[in-house]
Amino acid sequence: MNDVKLGWRVGMDLLASRRSQRSLRGKLAGRSPFRPHTFRIGIYFADDDVNMYQIRQWYKPLAELAKTWPVVILSRNATAANVLLDESPVPVAYVRKVVDLETFIAEQDLHLVLYVNQNTRNFQMMRYGRRWHVFINHGESDKMYMTTNQFKAYDYAFVAGDAAVERLGRVLWDYDFDKRAIRIGRPQADHYSGALPYTPDDRGVVLYAPTWEGDRAAAAYGSIATHGVALVRDLLASGAYRVIYRPHPRSGVVDGAYAAADREIVALLAAANASDPSAQHVHDTGAELGWQLQAADVAIVDISAMVYDRLAAGKPLLITRPVNPQAQIDSHGYLSDCEWLDAADAPRIVRRIDALSHDPQSAARLAHWVAHYFGDTTPGAATARFHSAVEHLLEEWERFAALHAADGDVDERDEDPDDSDSD
Repeated sequence: MNDVKLGWRVGMDLLASRRSQRSLRGKLAGRSPFRPHTFRIGIYFADDDVNMYQIRQWYKPLAELAKTWPVVILSRNATAANVLLDESPVPVAYVRKVVDLETFIAEQDLHLVLYVNQNTRNFQMMRYGRRWHVFINHGESDKMYMTTNQFKAYDYAFVAGDAAVERLGRVLWDYDFDKRAIRIGRPQADHYSGALPYTPDDRGVVLYAPTWEGDRAAAAYGSIATHGVALVRDLLASGAYRVIYRPHPRSGVVDGAYAAADREIVALLAAANASDPSAQHVHDTGAELGWQLQAADVAIVDISAMVYDRLAAGKPLLITRPVNPQAQIDSHGYLSDCEWLDAADAPRIVRRIDALSHDPQSAARLAHWVAHYFGDTTPGAATARFHSAVEHLLEEWERFAALHAADGDVDERDEDPDDSDSD
C-alpha cells in the first residue's frame, strides 16, 4: 500500500509539473527578453512552489529595494516560476538548467546574489565568483537551522540583530562576525499590510499559527495534534475571541494524525461561523503575511520563524512547548524566558490569555527581547538598515573590482559536461 501511495504521489507530481511547464511556456513566450546589464541584485530561489512562503515574505522589502537598484528573482523550478511570474513584484528569470543560468549571468551584471534558504542547488550558483553571495534567510528563529555551519559558505549574511550574532557565536568556529554578519533588523515588519477578512468588533483576536510536524524528532515542534484542537475548542466556546488559524503549508505531509487534526480545526471554525456568521473566524491560507501579526491581540505559535515574526511586532505571544522530549529547544535566547503554553494548559487557553493580558512583568520582558533580537523597531528603521547593508556591499564590490581590474577576464563556466546540463 505504501508503494501504491508513493507511486500515486509521484504520478500526480509529474502531472502537476507538466501542467506547470505548459503554462510557464505560454507566459515566457509572451514577454520580451531582459535588456542586458539591467540587474545588479539577484535573488536565487531553487525550490518548488511548496516553499514559496520562504521568498514571499521578501516581496515587499525587495520591491522597495528595487526602487533604488534593479532586482531580479532567479527561479530554477517550473512550478515556482509559474507562481512567481503571477505574483512577484520584481522581475523573474526562469533558469532551469545550469546553461540557462550561465547565459543569464553573462548578459547581466549581478554584484549581489541573495539566498533565502539552504537548498543544495544554491551551490550551482555559488560557484560563480566576482560577486557577493549573501544569505538573507526566510525568517529569524532559534531553531537548529539558524546555527548551521553553512553560513560560512556565503560571503556575508544579513541577520536580524544581536541575538542572531550571539547564536552563531556559540556554534561557529573561526567566523568573522564583525565583517560577515550584518545586522539589518526585520524589514518585513515595515510592510505589514493586507485587508482584514473580517469586520472588527469587540471580540479579541487570537492568531494561532502552528508549524508543520517536522521530519525528525529533534525538529518535532508542531502543535496542531497536541495543542491545537483543544485550544481552538476553548476559544470558540468562550465566544469572546475571533480565531485566525494559519497553519504551515506543509502541515500533515508526514503524519496522517497531524493532517486529521488540521482538518478538525478547519471544520470547527466552519461550524462556528455557520452558527454565528458575525464571528468571522478565519482559516488563513493566503500568501500574504503581515496583517495577521498586526491585527492579533495575542498570538499562539510553535517554535518556528513565526515566533520572531510576531516578536518583531512587539505584541503578546505564547509559545507551544513541544511534547516530544527529543525536540531541541534553544536555552539561551528568547525561548529561555518566553511565555510557554503546555499541552495540558491548551484546553484552558482563555484563562491563560486573560492572565497574560494583565501581567506588566511579561510586557517588560517582551520589550527587552524585541530590542535584543531586532534592534530599533521604529517604523522604517529596519528598511533603512537593509538598504544600507546592500549599499555597503555594492561599494565593496566596486572596491574589489578596481583592485582586480588588471586580472583579466575569467571564464567561470563549469567545464564538466555532465553538470552543465543538470536541472
